[in-house]
Amino acid sequence: MLTTGNQLRAARALVDMDQSSLASRAGVNINTIGAMEKRGAELLTSGLDKIRAVMSVLEAEGIEFLNHGQPGVRLRRGKTDQGRSPEDLTTENDG
Repeated sequence: MLTTGNQLRAARALVDMDQSSLASRAGVNINTIGAMEKRGAELLTSGLDKIRAVMSVLEAEGIEFLNHGQPGVRLRRGKTDQGRSPEDLTTENDG
C-alpha cells in the first residue's frame, strides 16, 4: 500500500514518470501529487480514492509497494512479453 510521500517519489523515479504524467493518468490534480510527496516520511493524508488511483497507475508500470515494517518500493522482477515471467516462456518453449 502506498503510505508515504517518500514512497511515491521513489516509485515515480523507478519508472521515470514525472508528476504531471502521473496526475493525468491517475485523474488527479498535479497539486495533489506534489502535496502527497511533500509529506516525506509522514503518512499520506489524501483521500483513499486518490491514493488508490495513484497506486494503480504505478502498479501498472511495474511498481510493488512494500510495507514490511518500513515502507518501500521496488520494480516487479522477471516480467517480459505481456507480463509473463521467463519461467513461463521457458515452459512454453519446451514443448
